[in-house]
Amino acid sequence: MATKRDELKVYWNKINYAYPILNDALFTDCSDAEYEEIQQIIVGLGVQIKIRDLILVHTEKYLRQHVAPSFWSKFTKTDEEIKGFQLFKTAVNELYEAMSSFTPMMTRLRILIKSCCDNKPIYGEREVMSGFKQLLRATLLSQLPLDFQVIINHFYKVSFNVFDNAEHQNSDMGEDETCSGCQNEYSDCNCAYIVKIFHSTNSKLVELTLLERLTGQVLTNFIQQRIEQHIKKLCNGTFDVSHIGFLENWLDTTVMSWLTRIYCAGSSKATSVDKNILHAVAEFKQKLSYYLYHNYTKLRIDQLFNIIIEYPDSQPAVDDIKLCLDKTDLRATLCKKLQNALETRLLHPGVNTPDILTAYISAIRALRHLDPSGVILETVTKPVRNYLRNREDTVRSVVSSLTEEGAGSELAEELAKFAAETDDDHEKEEDWDNWLPDPKDADPKVNGTDRKANDIISMLVNVYGSKELFVNEYRTLLADRLLAQSVINTEKEIRYLELLKLRFGESQLHFCEVMLKDVSDSKRINALIQQDKNFESLNNKFASNAMILSAQFWPPFKDESLELPEEIKQHFNAYTKSYEALKGNRTLNWKPHLGNVNIEIEIGEKKLDLTVSPFNATLIMHFQTKPEWSLEELHQIMKVPITILRRKITYWQSLGIISEKSTDNYVLIEGSDGNKSNCATNQVQEMICEDEESESVMASAHDQREGELQVFWSYIVGMLTNLDSLPLERIHQMLKMFASQAPGTECSLQELRQFLDTKVRTHQLVLQAGMYKLPKT
Repeated sequence: MATKRDELKVYWNKINYAYPILNDALFTDCSDAEYEEIQQIIVGLGVQIKIRDLILVHTEKYLRQHVAPSFWSKFTKTDEEIKGFQLFKTAVNELYEAMSSFTPMMTRLRILIKSCCDNKPIYGEREVMSGFKQLLRATLLSQLPLDFQVIINHFYKVSFNVFDNAEHQNSDMGEDETCSGCQNEYSDCNCAYIVKIFHSTNSKLVELTLLERLTGQVLTNFIQQRIEQHIKKLCNGTFDVSHIGFLENWLDTTVMSWLTRIYCAGSSKATSVDKNILHAVAEFKQKLSYYLYHNYTKLRIDQLFNIIIEYPDSQPAVDDIKLCLDKTDLRATLCKKLQNALETRLLHPGVNTPDILTAYISAIRALRHLDPSGVILETVTKPVRNYLRNREDTVRSVVSSLTEEGAGSELAEELAKFAAETDDDHEKEEDWDNWLPDPKDADPKVNGTDRKANDIISMLVNVYGSKELFVNEYRTLLADRLLAQSVINTEKEIRYLELLKLRFGESQLHFCEVMLKDVSDSKRINALIQQDKNFESLNNKFASNAMILSAQFWPPFKDESLELPEEIKQHFNAYTKSYEALKGNRTLNWKPHLGNVNIEIEIGEKKLDLTVSPFNATLIMHFQTKPEWSLEELHQIMKVPITILRRKITYWQSLGIISEKSTDNYVLIEGSDGNKSNCATNQVQEMICEDEESESVMASAHDQREGELQVFWSYIVGMLTNLDSLPLERIHQMLKMFASQAPGTECSLQELRQFLDTKVRTHQLVLQAGMYKLPKT
């Protein structure tokens, strides 16, 4: 019995000799020949499976108690990148040496497992070494410290800096200068050592199958951070160059080349390596490409307002965004952020309406280029359209820009371009080969063809939904321009009118044609009247030219009263008689406050040639007959309110011709006093002259609309007299029957409601239970 026990003890010692792990050791001098004898003993005893399981248990225990703690002990948190680089290198080297120590034992274990009859996999693997590596990975990851990423990040940061520096190295650097790769002086450059350690460490991690599990997320975070930094450095504030090509090239030649070297043991080309590694590199590139496009697009979205303002110079940046939107899911983000940027930076009282329109036009052009379907444009610019609709000077700003001269007028260029394209429109056919459906975020209630067909001017007109406002504003602007110019360029105005007729239609602009015809007719009639012998004698003292207007075709003028001097009225009466003789049954109704007067003033040695308004000319003529006037006296003789007189007389004060002697008493300045005063007030003169010239002679849009709505009042009174009471909708329907084709005579339901509510507030109407009726007398 003792002999049997001793024999088993000898066998056990031999098994321990072959597998020192059973005694928590790794090294043994067991040769292959010796192991063959030990293997026969194990098989003879029939304990193969038990010995195998025991070895695996002890291996797992040894890895858990010795290898893993030793490996993770090197991962101490440090801010020094070079120290972190060295720590990671040391940790990987020691781990690799530990794994190498297990290799002979794993070889013997493979022989042992072949003699086992249960075909049990080793930690899910059929191959012993693969199972051991699986166990090693699992054991290491089960003890993962919190800050393990720090030194891994230091390791790859140092190596990437060296690699990036090698890609852009300047051979002209002196020995005393610092190497941007390793941060040492060039005489003590350590880059070659870092590259060697980098390749060696990665090769060991690949062999241990730990590279992806241990460093994958750290590498991803590090490279993503580098991509963000590179994008900001390359693209911040520059919009006139396309950067996406440079970024893709940088990703391929720098980032992916570096990554390939990590996975392929220093080789820059992934050719004759494991298919799993090739797949890992390809997946990494796909992930990083998406991240590159995503971050670049986010940066450009944040800059999109500035890109739009600088369009078309910024078209390369718009092209980049267009390309990236197809590769990312940032379309909704773009719409939301750009809409917020427009509202914050554009839609507030501090921005002038022309500036808002300029930005809106640039947005239309840029977003049309970005998204030809027009969906982004429709979504983003909705707040701009709503805001412009509520600004009083929007229509005037649009119309002014349409008829502006010079290269800076974008709407004038758009109008001319529309005229050139109109002839070709009917020749265009639908290009079905290139047809694309609307994006998924498109409004299904809007026709996609209409959305794409709307040009810039149509979109501005659609802000109000009617051409009528723009036509009326153009009439007012044209009237101002025709009456303000002493020499009228009718050819230029006719050219603009013809362009506008192509846009708005001939019937809408018929009144403007008559206005321009009045200008040419006035020149002809003036020439004929000047030849009249009865009128010719009156021209000896001063000459006159009249602009004869067809009252029903011109916009309403401001109601301003002005009593002209007697000699001027006589001259106008004589002109009227000559006109009546020429035209038979027609006469003239003069507007004395309109026009320009060329006058020559002599006071002592001072002589002035001025072009002033009829009001200022009348005012100074009264000082010719009497050197001192009070405002009350001027009010009586000129029939002008005192408040207006007080404001207007400052023009002559600024020229040093009139001074205020006492409160509301003015006196003509004689001789040298006038020169002295004139020198001191030149700047004031320029300001007041400019103010005089900028005043419009036409009634404001609000006053015009009030007058147009007043036309309907007599109809409404007649309806309510005959029918007692009517609801708003019925009044509106009946008024439509009386609306003529003249501009401004249409009335919307909302306008009619506001008009009738005004009449209710002034007690001219009574509203009861939604019915309007006249008050009882």
